[in-house]
Amino acid sequence: MNKVVEMVDLLENKLTRLILKQEQYKDEIGRLKQSEALLLDKVSQQNLYLKDLEDKYQSLKVANAIVGNKEDKHLTKIKMNTLIREIDKCIVQLSE
Repeated sequence: MNKVVEMVDLLENKLTRLILKQEQYKDEIGRLKQSEALLLDKVSQQNLYLKDLEDKYQSLKVANAIVGNKEDKHLTKIKMNTLIREIDKCIVQLSE
C-alpha cells in the first residue's frame, strides 16, 4: 500500500511540474506571438520605405537622364539656344 501512495505522490509531482511547464510555454508562446506581430509590422513598414526609396530612385534616374552631367547640360543649352535663334528667324521670315 505504501508503494502505491509513493507512486501516486510521484505521479502527482510530475503532473504538477508538467502543468507548470505548460503554463510557462503558454506564456512564452504569447510573448513570441507579440514579438512576431511587431516584427511583421516592422517588415511591412520597411517594405513601404523600400518601395518609396525605389520610386525616388527611379525619379532620380529619369531626372539625371534628362539633365545629364555638366557637359551634357552645356551642350543642351547650346542646342536650345540654337533652336531658339532658328525659331526667331522663322518668325521674322513669316512676319515679312
